Amino acid sequence: MSISSINGFQPLPLSVQAPQADLTAAPEGKGFGDRITEAVESLAKSQSGATQAASDFETGKRSDLAAVMVEQQIASLGFQFALNVRNKALGAYRDIMNMPV
Repeated sequence: MSISSINGFQPLPLSVQAPQADLTAAPEGKGFGDRITEAVESLAKSQSGATQAASDFETGKRSDLAAVMVEQQIASLGFQFALNVRNKALGAYRDIMNMPV
């Protein structure tokens, strides 16, 4: 039995194989550890910026209380997010370690 083409499309051959990936090649892009490091550094920078903004407001170098409060809120939310991610990761680790072999 033969299948003819429809509107110029040819049927695929039956022996189509997926290309083999080269497992020895280095992965592209940043790794998980690099991304975690960047996130922690960003969090530390945000917290130090909020601390500096509060110090500047207290010494009179800044007069915009709303901007200082926003920076502190951003730092607080970032810390809460990092804490929740850590707790989820530890929970997943515990679940994996408690799996029967």
